[in-house]
Amino acid sequence: MTAFADSGKVHMDLFNKLIYPYHGAPNNNLIAGPGYGVDVALIQLPGNYAMALTSDPLSWIPTLGLQESAWLSVHLMANDIATTSQPPQFAQLVLNLPESCTSSEFETYWMHVHQYCKEIGVTITGGHTGKAAGMQSTLAGGGTMITVAKTDDLLLSKFAQPGDFIVVTKEAAQIASSILALSFPDLVRSKCGQETWKQAAALFYETSSLQAGLCAGVINATLNSKAVTAMHDVTEGGILGAIYEMAMASGCGAFLHEDQLPIGQAQQAVCRLFSIDPYSCVGAGSMIMAVKPGREEELLLTLQQNNIKATLVGQFTEKSEGIRMQKKDELITLDQPGADPYWNAFFQALKNGWK
Repeated sequence: MTAFADSGKVHMDLFNKLIYPYHGAPNNNLIAGPGYGVDVALIQLPGNYAMALTSDPLSWIPTLGLQESAWLSVHLMANDIATTSQPPQFAQLVLNLPESCTSSEFETYWMHVHQYCKEIGVTITGGHTGKAAGMQSTLAGGGTMITVAKTDDLLLSKFAQPGDFIVVTKEAAQIASSILALSFPDLVRSKCGQETWKQAAALFYETSSLQAGLCAGVINATLNSKAVTAMHDVTEGGILGAIYEMAMASGCGAFLHEDQLPIGQAQQAVCRLFSIDPYSCVGAGSMIMAVKPGREEELLLTLQQNNIKATLVGQFTEKSEGIRMQKKDELITLDQPGADPYWNAFFQALKNGWK
C-alpha cells in the first residue's frame, strides 16, 4: 500500500485504496460522498434541496499571527463551499489548541474567527474547544462548513466536461508566498527587497475565492443555464495540482499552456528564494473554473467587472488524451501531484532559525 506523505494530503493511490471504499454505512440520501479531488459532499434534503458540507484543518501559526490564523481557518473552508457557487451558511469548529495557548491568545483568535464568519454570513453552530498535549503544529483542529441550496444550483469539481475551457482566477502561489513573507520578513526583505516583501505580504488577504465562486452562481442563475459547470479551489499542489485533481474527479483529460498560467513578480521572487515551484505549491485564493465553450468571454467579463483577475489557461479534453501541458517547445504529461513543496520550505526555514 502507498505510504503516507511526510506532510500534507494523502496520496491519491492511498485515498482510493483505503478511504474511498470504506466510508461507513450506505445512505440513499448521499448524492456525492468522498472522492479524490472532490472537497464537498452533497446530501439530499426534501423539496429538491441539498446540504453541501466541507471540512478543513484550522490554522494556528504563531509566526504568522493569530488574526491571520483566524482568517485562514475561516476562509479556507469558505473557499471549498464557494466551489458549489453558493455562499456558506453554518460552521462547526473543533479546536485542539497547543498547551502553550493563553486565554488572551485564544480571545484574539476567537474574536477574529467570529468576525470573519459574521462578515461572510456564517453562523457558528457548535463544536469543541480544548488543549491537546504535545501539540506542536501549525494546525489546531478542524472545522466543517455547510450550506443548503436547491440541488440543481450546486456545483462540484467533478462536473467538468470535455470541451469546457479552464479559467484560473487571481495568480499562482498567493498563500504560500504571503505566509513565507510574513513569517520570515527579514530574510525576504534582505534577499528580495522591501518592495517585493510588501507585495508578497499584501497578498495574504487576497486568499479568499468566495467572491469568484458567487460570481459563477450569478452567471448560472441569470440565464438559467450553467455556463460554469464545475469549480475547484487551489490548495495543496497549486494550480497544476488543482487542475489535475479536477480532471481526474471529472473523468477528463486536460490541455494547458504554461505561458498562460498567471503569476506575479512577488510570488516568483519568493518561490525562487525558497526553491519551490509556484505552480505546484499551495495557492489559496485562486479558483479553477470549467466554463462551457462560447460562454468563456461572459465569465471573464463578469469576473473583471468584480475586480477579479481571470485567465483562460487551457481546456478539458477526453480522458484518453491525458493531462498535458505545452511548455515552451515541449509537450509534457503532468504527473500526479506529490507532496506540496511549501511545507518542507516552511519547516526547514523554522529549523534554520530564519526570521
